[in-house]
Amino acid sequence: MNKELLHLFSSADIDRISAAVRDAESRTSGEIVPYVVAESDDYEEAEWRGAALLATLALTGTAIYDFVSARWLLFGPAEVALAGLLAGALGLLLVKFVPALKRLFAGRSLMRYRVQQRAAEAFIAEEVFATRDRTGILLFVSVLEHQVLVVGDGGINRKVEKFEWEGVVQQIIAGIRAGKAVDGVVAAIRSCGELLQRAGVERRPDDTDELGNRPRPF
Repeated sequence: MNKELLHLFSSADIDRISAAVRDAESRTSGEIVPYVVAESDDYEEAEWRGAALLATLALTGTAIYDFVSARWLLFGPAEVALAGLLAGALGLLLVKFVPALKRLFAGRSLMRYRVQQRAAEAFIAEEVFATRDRTGILLFVSVLEHQVLVVGDGGINRKVEKFEWEGVVQQIIAGIRAGKAVDGVVAAIRSCGELLQRAGVERRPDDTDELGNRPRPF
């Protein structure tokens, strides 16, 4: 089992998700592929932005103090430069390890782009496009960014409009924000099954499980 997935969910959680997929697919020909990642990118840009900001604040604060204070600085130029470097290193580490800061410094546009890029890669890697009736659905969850994408194949997109997935997306996001990601994913999968039923994505008598039920990546 992929270490990233085990970090997010316990073995029991993974079994719950698998059971929810199996149940949803028992009433429709849709093939639901849950794909969950801790983050869609490491966002090095965000880390360097944090480093630059804290270093700049440290150096600017030192310069202002030197300008307005009647006292001489206790440190020379070399020590001031070192303080700037240390502040920059602190900023980088804070952004790297504090999710809220990483989201802040990455920005919504960059995160949205990286999530879309990672979801497209997952769609191809998991061959969601390879089902008999083109009824594969990628339910892509990126936890750090609090973003969810539902990517349907052609057979799904002909029957379900994009806006109809919004309720599914919001269920997962609400679960992540509440610290109950697995509950959100399970509820969303059930909603996927119900939506596909209403849309007329009917199960064939000879329907088989073409893509498996366990969440990815393995």
